[in-house]
Amino acid sequence: MKARPAVAALAGAATVVVAVALTGCGSSSSSATTATTTTHAAATPSATTAPAGGTTTTSGNFDSCTVVTTPEAAAALGQSVSSGVLGTATVEGGLACVFYGPSAPTPHTPNVGQPDSVRVVVVKGTNAVKWYNAYKSSPAVRPQAMSGYGDQAFYDGYASLSVLKGDTYLRVAVAPAGAPPSLAAEKQLATAILSRL
Repeated sequence: MKARPAVAALAGAATVVVAVALTGCGSSSSSATTATTTTHAAATPSATTAPAGGTTTTSGNFDSCTVVTTPEAAAALGQSVSSGVLGTATVEGGLACVFYGPSAPTPHTPNVGQPDSVRVVVVKGTNAVKWYNAYKSSPAVRPQAMSGYGDQAFYDGYASLSVLKGDTYLRVAVAPAGAPPSLAAEKQLATAILSRL
């Protein structure tokens, strides 16, 4: 009978060890971000680290799905899409709104860039410029300046359009199935979104 308290103590210790291990495996985020069920998608390069003085979340975790509609995402992708889904946007430090086309791989994973998707991220606040510059200076990015979008903008050379407008950072990626990302569609979608920011 005395073995049961020992087993309970071991189980409790194991739970603490697992919790500590899982905490160590998380991102560099200062607070956990939980994805909510909505539908959106687009190509996103691998995660980068937070910019100096920045965090992986923005004040209030701006809901990127509030600036883009499902019909706009469908027009950008050139076919029907699911409703927007929120996912963590490690590169931009905010929440991504991801829309999936009918050929998107399953399961849909809004925290990872997937083909046949549209991904929109808006970061508002004092860290927007830090995240914009951090992504622009990432080794994987070959920034190509774009004029006519916000205060400054660049195409990353392979997947997305980033725009800085005041204290707002917008990143748009349109990744059709079986085709390269569409800069023309990203420009069109960014123009529509910028009018709301």
